[in-house]
Amino acid sequence: AVHEGQVVSAQELTVLLQPLFTQNSRNLVLFLQDRLSIDDFTYFSESYGNKNPFQNEILQSSPSTLVLPAVDCKATRSLLSVLQESGDWKLTNITNLDISQLEVNASNPNLLVVQLQPLASDLKEISTLEAIAENDKIIGRVTMDLQERGIHFSVIYTAVRPSRISRTTGVVAELRRHLMADEEEDSLSYPPLNVTIGNYTCIFFHASNFSLKANNSVSIDLTNATFLTQNVDISASECSDSNTTLSLKYTKPVNGISSLEIRFLMTNKFYEVSARNWSTLYSVEIVQDGEKFAKFNVSGISAPAEYSFHCQLVGTNNLYPARLVPSNNEAKNWDVFISKLQIQGFNIINNEFSYASDCTGFFTPGIWMGLVTTIILLWILTYGIHMIMQLTTNSRFDDPKGPALSVPQTE
Repeated sequence: AVHEGQVVSAQELTVLLQPLFTQNSRNLVLFLQDRLSIDDFTYFSESYGNKNPFQNEILQSSPSTLVLPAVDCKATRSLLSVLQESGDWKLTNITNLDISQLEVNASNPNLLVVQLQPLASDLKEISTLEAIAENDKIIGRVTMDLQERGIHFSVIYTAVRPSRISRTTGVVAELRRHLMADEEEDSLSYPPLNVTIGNYTCIFFHASNFSLKANNSVSIDLTNATFLTQNVDISASECSDSNTTLSLKYTKPVNGISSLEIRFLMTNKFYEVSARNWSTLYSVEIVQDGEKFAKFNVSGISAPAEYSFHCQLVGTNNLYPARLVPSNNEAKNWDVFISKLQIQGFNIINNEFSYASDCTGFFTPGIWMGLVTTIILLWILTYGIHMIMQLTTNSRFDDPKGPALSVPQTE
């Protein structure tokens, strides 16, 4: 039984999934989406009338009111590892969304992980609706194919993080004033990707969103593959005291692209002006299918060699604090978006990020606007006081009972 407002914890989820581990036919299909919330099922189905994206027969054939559990994102983030540890599963990752050639041995437990299409965060709601509708069709095709084969299976449909974060308010918290800043949940962050050579960790890389777009049409979300499932090859990465290269290789990230490699090239140099070493990310390279080579020059990504670098927005957009500037014609076909980037390629101590040097300086646009407005107001106040001090009064006044005051023209 699921009660309103209840959030299933990691321990409770393990108990709820126990029947899947003990039944005779242990075939489990995990549909994993990047973002999903309980409110999406009602918001998108009721707000757009006939454009209900949830047309799956499994949902429509429910014998009673469909009640879905809200699961803590900490539990969903570690769900795949919990399932793998629960039994001797044969893990199969389905990335090309085509299971016609998939061979399933029903006598052994099978765990099929289907990576659904990502929901791009920079798109409008109608595009998100279409993406959810496409994922619903994928779920229908996969389940129908397994049913036609006569395979008994169970399905889990979830995501690694919520798409809607509600502001939690408590009675105690409302008793005092607080800043209405954007709330960040620690449970939503991904673990950083690290490159270790021998016993030495030389590169740390972290981002809350790592997305690409090819030819303004093909969206590639690499966040889950890089930080959650770590379905990425980093064996080509190189480390030294002066140069570091972070190489990320993906196999079939989306349909139409068989391989994709992204390289982050960093250097460590001594500058006499500051009398210290500085770490600089000077270039980013994208290699598609081993042939198409795109190169970007990087501006604004540097930090003292002892520090890591952090920036809220990094990409090809001109409005981002740290920009990737296309260096050749092939690079113009790519759009890169990285949010909350933190990277360190030198002097990693205690296997963790060092103090972060942020790309935003002390004088932010808001501070400059406040300073300019204050200066203008002070100038108006000073001018007004000066004009008041220049006012003079008459030295003579008319007496209504006496003769009229005669003022010579010379005065």
